[in-house]
Amino acid sequence: MFTKCSLSEELPVEKYLIEKEPYYVPVGNEVDIFMSAYRNKLPVNLKGPTGCGKTRFMEYMAYILKRPLITVACHEDLTATDLIGRFLIKGESVEWSDGPLTKAVKHGAICYLDEVVEARKDTIVVIHPLTDNRRIMPIDKLGVILKAPSEFMLSISYNPGYQSIIKDLKQSTRQRFVALDFGYPPTELEIKIVAHESGVNEKMARYLVDIGHRIRNFKQHGLEEGVSTRLLIYAGKLIMDGIDAKEACRIAMVRPLTDNTDLQKGIDEIISTIME
Repeated sequence: MFTKCSLSEELPVEKYLIEKEPYYVPVGNEVDIFMSAYRNKLPVNLKGPTGCGKTRFMEYMAYILKRPLITVACHEDLTATDLIGRFLIKGESVEWSDGPLTKAVKHGAICYLDEVVEARKDTIVVIHPLTDNRRIMPIDKLGVILKAPSEFMLSISYNPGYQSIIKDLKQSTRQRFVALDFGYPPTELEIKIVAHESGVNEKMARYLVDIGHRIRNFKQHGLEEGVSTRLLIYAGKLIMDGIDAKEACRIAMVRPLTDNTDLQKGIDEIISTIME
């Protein structure tokens, strides 16, 4: 089972091991490429829209490689100290507490920085020494330099659809990673995934995927982001729990995407047509 924790929690690295194989269906040769990157000690950047399977892929690869997976959900308040570690007052003593990146380096884990563009640019600079041939991590507060073991791997992800001048990776960071492009799965594969993950039958999964594809076309008409495979699964789970199919689609696939009433009405009409 995959374990997430806050940056201040201290968990033994064994808790980050994924014991049960995650359900992941390869779309192309992404598994082989990731394995090659791992063998060659290359950091990997996963690019793709939200909810398309990037995090699930990382869990699957960590399971296959039998390495702990330490995930950091990046945000604008994330500091270098959060990643590296800090001194904490415990009773009458002061003790050092490793951050998630330091813990991953020490134990040869996979460190996954999710939605890395959300983090401050001055924070991301701390990963640079780990992403070239040096593979080192200076910890100035301790006056030490950690050498990453061969088992350690650094991976990041972000959604290119949200790129802007403010939220974008510097070229100095981009060109330290090999990159894998992720997208929504092909129709038949997405049907299989939705059916497996939500429990709905193939016919209902096909309806949901059909709706999802049509909603994605609205990106050309004002919708910021297409409906994710994750939201299709959410709709399926609501249906399996007894919620009316049309209502489940509106709750899981329309309302989360937009507050624009005109867009909502247009998408509602698609749902009503397919779910008749």
